[in-house]
Amino acid sequence: MSQIEAKLQKALNKVLVPGIMRSLVQMNLVRSAELNEGKAKVTLASTAIPAQYHKLLKDQATAAVSKLSRVEEVTVDLVEARPKELNQIEKIIAVMSGKGGVGKSLVASLLATSFAREGKDIGILDADITGPSIPKMFGLNARPSGSETGILPILSRLGIEIMSMNLFLPSEDEAVIWRGPLLSKAITQFWEEVLWGKLDCLIIDLPPGTGDAPLTVLQTIPITGVIDVFTPQELTEMIVKKAVRMAQKMNVRVLGVVENMSYLVLPETGKKLEVFGRSKGEEMAKASGAPLLGKLPLDPELARLCDEGRIEMYSSDAVSELFANVVAALDGKNGE
Repeated sequence: MSQIEAKLQKALNKVLVPGIMRSLVQMNLVRSAELNEGKAKVTLASTAIPAQYHKLLKDQATAAVSKLSRVEEVTVDLVEARPKELNQIEKIIAVMSGKGGVGKSLVASLLATSFAREGKDIGILDADITGPSIPKMFGLNARPSGSETGILPILSRLGIEIMSMNLFLPSEDEAVIWRGPLLSKAITQFWEEVLWGKLDCLIIDLPPGTGDAPLTVLQTIPITGVIDVFTPQELTEMIVKKAVRMAQKMNVRVLGVVENMSYLVLPETGKKLEVFGRSKGEEMAKASGAPLLGKLPLDPELARLCDEGRIEMYSSDAVSELFANVVAALDGKNGE
């Protein structure tokens, strides 16, 4: 990129996309930007932007570029493009589990929050269509906006892009009663028709089990790696192995396993009480052939923040350790 192009990109990075409040550059809507003999020509994709905002967007882009030195005239054109052509995502992590109720969505949300605190551009695709819980944990109830060309995700307080079926329902407790093919189609639409833009990482919260929906994700989306979540209860080894083997059969790398509800810290003594039985973290890591990324405790404070839609306020040593291990696994530094 030339210095002139870099200056044009910097100017356009100050123009926010209506409906999501991320910039044109962050959403990867700048198709071209050039300056010749004082005349600047900018081409933007109008993807997912409602028609009533097109003129506003052109005017704001024109005003931003006009402030640059040596610019005498500005032309801004809009072109159509599919979200799939524009989305530029560096890493994609799928969080899965062999059974429901183990805290898969919780792990996905905590990881996304940790990445966001590091200044990374992050998104969460809630692929658990019939049991979506991500919006509630982040306190989101706004409906996504968009146009015939695409859908814009909703931003959390920390700027995490989120897309979930619950954001489209009349109420959060509305049931989605669909058969497998419809679930798979909805997941595919969230991947192909949502404008994610430029992201350092997209975290996909998979539905539990090894059925149609998880299979769709592992087959159609270029997953960097999966994380398997479990709890220290009976039948754990069988369930974990099933999920891990599914990923392996799809030729998807298993980044590691996470034990949730591993223990409860007694406030009076600081002693760890293994409420659901002895920890099986190391056993499951060995059984799955993947590293143990972390053990998360039962924490009343975390439960309260999730209920209040403020999961982004939570932090703990256990989450920090989990995040550090996930980053190391992504970088190939986990000793595999």
